Amino acid sequence: MHSTPSSPQQQTQSSGPLFNWLAVITLIYLILVAVGAVSHGFKGFSGGAEGAAQIFAFANNPFVALLLGILATALVQSSSTVTSVIVGLVAGGLPMGMAIPMVMGANLGTTITNTIVSLGHIRDRDEFRRAFAAATVHDFFNLLAVFIFLPLELMFGLLQKSAEGLANMLMGSADMSMKGVDFMKPLIEPALNLIDKLVAFLPGKGGAIATIVIGILLILGCVTWLGKVLQRVLVGRAKELLHKALGRGPLTGIASGTLVTVMVQSSSTTTSLMIPLAGSGLFSTRQLYPFTLGANIGTTITALLAATAISGAGAKLGLTIALVHVLFNLFAVALIYGVPFLRELPIKAAETLARVGSENKLLALGYVGGLFFALPALMMVAAK
Repeated sequence: MHSTPSSPQQQTQSSGPLFNWLAVITLIYLILVAVGAVSHGFKGFSGGAEGAAQIFAFANNPFVALLLGILATALVQSSSTVTSVIVGLVAGGLPMGMAIPMVMGANLGTTITNTIVSLGHIRDRDEFRRAFAAATVHDFFNLLAVFIFLPLELMFGLLQKSAEGLANMLMGSADMSMKGVDFMKPLIEPALNLIDKLVAFLPGKGGAIATIVIGILLILGCVTWLGKVLQRVLVGRAKELLHKALGRGPLTGIASGTLVTVMVQSSSTTTSLMIPLAGSGLFSTRQLYPFTLGANIGTTITALLAATAISGAGAKLGLTIALVHVLFNLFAVALIYGVPFLRELPIKAAETLARVGSENKLLALGYVGGLFFALPALMMVAAK
């Protein structure tokens, strides 16, 4: 028997998945290098924790930190990117009291993407009303979460204390934690040394600033590209999972929203998949609501991944802020979705805004521009 030689097209198709998974591994490695670079550069620039505290003294107001998180995430369209940068900054000396409101802001800022997607339905009033309600329920849930948990954090340190306790359980004492995560250091150190050589010609603190910028740009590029590669590999399965899960009850919706977001590494992608389903009337805002909450939980995986890039004394701090992001979303889902009165508020607010916005399109556009860009920018300027 003679075997038929495979065509170039068949070879390309068979090597495609392998290439995609190699790309995923490479991009995850580059994200870890990038987070390490942000932390390394920030330490070099600030001279440690004391210097970092002085640098951020201008924004020691948690409200400004919250707005900074919203604005940064709205601009780069990715909470995964912003929280990964925050993990690196905390490990480099950014005060935890500043970082926690920033993470809350990033959580809120990420809701802009699906709200923008819903504007694609603006020509048909009924479609737009349904799509805009399904998109903005995410906004109102996250706004409510910030209104509840930011005051609790400022008064009692609820998230910080919970995350620190969990980080201690996971990593043990400071000595143990340094040894425990040290396997990462030899993996990313060659790449960090290469970045150091590339920026060595810059005078004074220029090299440290350049290292931070390289790290942030790498995170931004790699998180975006990783999302695209994972969508190529998994988005068909993610859509299938979404269709199967919707209408099976809230717990299934939350679990599947979490799983789909972990699969595609982007809550923006997960929630944006739902908007056309809502616009066409296949599913109501109430049915899609739990899936949105699962997306909130699933998006925290990137910051946890970023925390593994940190070794040494900053390792526990990096893990703590990543766990703050996880706990903030878990606590918010448990409290807001668990209490019937609170559960209904985001749905009612979203449906009311969508009804008014479908009658007055300029108001809908003004809401998106105002909440995510103009309001945070103006308030930050006023706070200074």
